[in-house]
This record gives sequence, C-alpha cells and structure tokens, in this order.
Amino acid sequence: MEKKLKSWQGWLLFGGTMVVVFVLGMIAASVNERHAEVTSVMNNKKTEITGIEARNDKFESNYPREYQTWEATADTSFKSLYNGNQAVDVLETRPEMVILWAGYAFSKDYSTPRGHMHAIEDMRNTLRVGAPMTENEGPQPATCWTCKSPDVPRMMQAMGVDNFYKGKWASLGKEIMNPIGCADCHEPENMNLHISRPALIEAFQRQGKDITKATQQEMRSLVCAQCHVEYYFKGDGKYLTFPWDKGSTVEDMEAYYDEAGFSDYTHKLSRAPILKAQHPDYEISQMGIHAQRGVSCADCHMPYKSEGGVKYSDHHIQSPLAMIDRTCQVCHRESEETLRNNVYERQNKANEMRYRLEAELAKAHIEAKFAWDKGATEDQMKDVLKLIRQAQWRWDFGVASHGGAFHAPQEIQRILGNGLDKAMQARLATAKVLAKLGYTDDVPMPDFSTKEKAQQYIGLDMAAERTAKEKFLNTIVPQWVKEAQENNRLAKNI
Repeated sequence: MEKKLKSWQGWLLFGGTMVVVFVLGMIAASVNERHAEVTSVMNNKKTEITGIEARNDKFESNYPREYQTWEATADTSFKSLYNGNQAVDVLETRPEMVILWAGYAFSKDYSTPRGHMHAIEDMRNTLRVGAPMTENEGPQPATCWTCKSPDVPRMMQAMGVDNFYKGKWASLGKEIMNPIGCADCHEPENMNLHISRPALIEAFQRQGKDITKATQQEMRSLVCAQCHVEYYFKGDGKYLTFPWDKGSTVEDMEAYYDEAGFSDYTHKLSRAPILKAQHPDYEISQMGIHAQRGVSCADCHMPYKSEGGVKYSDHHIQSPLAMIDRTCQVCHRESEETLRNNVYERQNKANEMRYRLEAELAKAHIEAKFAWDKGATEDQMKDVLKLIRQAQWRWDFGVASHGGAFHAPQEIQRILGNGLDKAMQARLATAKVLAKLGYTDDVPMPDFSTKEKAQQYIGLDMAAERTAKEKFLNTIVPQWVKEAQENNRLAKNI
C-alpha cells in the first residue's frame, strides 16, 4: 500500500519546491541580465576599432570599466613584505648583486617593477639602456621594446619582425609611446584574447604545439606568457627567442644555451660566461600547484568584479595580496591574515636560501679574479667558470621571477639550493687552483657593503652615467613625445 504524505509534509515539499524554482529563476534572470548587458556593450559600441590600435584611450568609450581599472596600474601605493608596486632600488638593498652582474648593464641600475602604466617611462629612465643622443647610439637593440607597448605589434607589422629586432633601441623611441594596454592582449574588433607577439607562437611551433587550439582558460595565462618568460636575443639579428626547445625547467634551458654556446655576457671579474635570466614567471608558475589545478594568471592577478549585472576582469593587474578577498578567498576559507602569512612564510624561506647563495656567489667571482691575477691558466679555471655559470644561472632564474617563491615554492627552493651547492663547489675549485699556484691563505675581500662601493670596485663611473642620462631625458625624449603628438600616435594618458 502507498503511504500518504501527511498534510504538513506536503506543504513542506511544496514550499521547498517553490524555493528551488525561485532560486533557479533568479539565477536564470541574472545570467540573462549579464548576457543582455554584455551583448549590449558589444552591439552598441561607441567607437569602431579595427586593425592594430595602439592608443589605449580609444577603447575607453566601449569598455569603460576595464579601462578605468587598467588606468589604476599607475598606482604605486601597495607594498607587501617583499616588493609591491613601488620602485625600490634593489642594488641599494642587495649590493652583492652589483658584483654578480659586473660587466653587465644590470650592475648600473635595477629596481623592482611598477605597474603596466609605467612601462615606457621606466624603460626610458633606466640606466640600463644607456643615454643615446641619436638613433644609432646606445648599447641596446630595438628588441628591448618588445614587451613594453602595443605600438610594438604596429611597428612589427609596418617594418617586418626581423627588421624590428635588428634596429637600435633609440631608433624606435619616437614610435613606442603607449604603455602596455588593450591591444597587447585583445583583438580590437571583438576583444577576444590573442597573442600579439611572435616569439610565443614560434616557441610553441618548435615544440609541435598549435597555440590556436588553446582554451579560453589557457589563454588567460598565455597572453601573460608573451612577456613574463625567459628569453634571449638570438644571433646578430637579436631575434627574440624563448629557449624552450628542450623543455622549460632551469636545467632544460641551461642545456639549450650550452648546446648553442650562448652567454649574455662575460663576467668582468671571474671571466665566466654568464646567462642572465629575464623573468621566467610563466615557466615557474606552471610547476606550481595552482597552475596544475587549472588556475590561470588572470584568476589571481586580474580577478573578476561585478558591477550591476556585469561581470568583468579587473585590469588593475597587481599582486593578489592587494585584494585577498577577491583572489585567495575565492577558493580558500582562511582569514586574510592567515593567507597573507602563508605567502610570507614561503617567501621568507626562499629568501633565506637566496641571500646565502648571493653571498657565496659574490665571493666566488672575486676569488676567481684573484686566481686570474695570480697567473691561473684557462685550463686550470675551466671547471671554476662552468660552476660559476651554473650557480649564477640558478640564482638569477629563482630571483628574476618575482612571484616564484609563491608560484612554485618547492621548485624555487630546489633551484636555489642547487645554486648554493654549485657556488660552494666553485669556491672549493678556485681554492685548489690557488693552492697549485702556491697561495693557501684566505682571499682578501673588498668592501662592497653598499651599492656605491660595489659599483666603484667593479669600475663603474656612475656620476658620468647619470649625467648622460639626464641630458638624454631632457633633450631627446621631449623631441620623441612632441613628434608622436603631432602625428597622433600618443594617447591622452601619457
């Protein structure tokens, strides 16, 4: 026999059903409202944009929310335990790094990065690009502009990619004007995510991968991977290339460079052929638990915001620690304080290893110089130079990725630990060379306790560098800006 529901049970079931229907109706209405508003934006655009449009302000009327949050990348108020979005003189705080980069432009000037809005300004101001007074002067190639502006794809299209790379940095100064923005990551017609730089596409092709088949979620990381990666300037044409052919670990890329016989520079003290890591953020992040669980760069650095019925990505790209309620707490239920301290704990541990490695590596370079001065031969120093190269590559790889200690803490600790081992092996090998040369005492260490003392020790004339840079900024740069304004290449926010 069927058991009849009691009256109160029937009413409870009816009430529950009504609640479910109501909730589903609200969800459907919300989805329809969002879809309607997004469709309205796309169908009622105030400005028709086609082709490569480098001027970011042209997108403002069509996408005001995204544009306003992008403008906030000019803000430099956020500061965490390590870094933030303020320009901090790293060489001032870590003078050992001047020694590590002796013979390379980074020993002159290295600051923590600011927001995308400052990309052009910071590029002009840094001492690393020298102080060119004509289009044919200056030590850096035009390739250095590649990740700094949506003007780059425009110029690559106009000049050809090869010719763009072959030019001098100063030769394009009057063209590269608009800071990193809309067209770097979006197709102007429909705002679909796209890859605007050829190096990433080419790196995938050499691995037999078709980047056009990437999912939307993968694209939310790949548009960042156009620039936040390790790369080098290949050959006389300074062709921008990602060294991923053998893989994307620190050892894989080292093997690639070794096979190619490539080095960024020869160290001024030790004479070691040095590899300078750029910022392998994408490669390291892919080794971490978040990327392995499908979390994209944009999920944490460009979290969604809701305004009215519209859900959109916050284009104020910055540290997730600046907005924990919309980043970490979307998935994690711990308090902001707990989550922040979790990050700091990982950073503290990585930096403990980093500082030990920097100290040992600086001594390794100085001791190697001492051995050369004592008459060491190339054959005697062969193993020393190889170990220094390996140690510094691991140090730089781990340090150049500013978020590496969080993105993949175990991998960063492994890399820095291996680097420390290589640095200590290099010092031991140098001691053996010196012993063969009849020297068994400790190698005297210079005073490099400040940036100024370290720069003086490696032979830099920083007063002359700053004077030349000031002249460049006061004469050449204003001419570039004026010409860009006259030719309508300059956005209103510059």
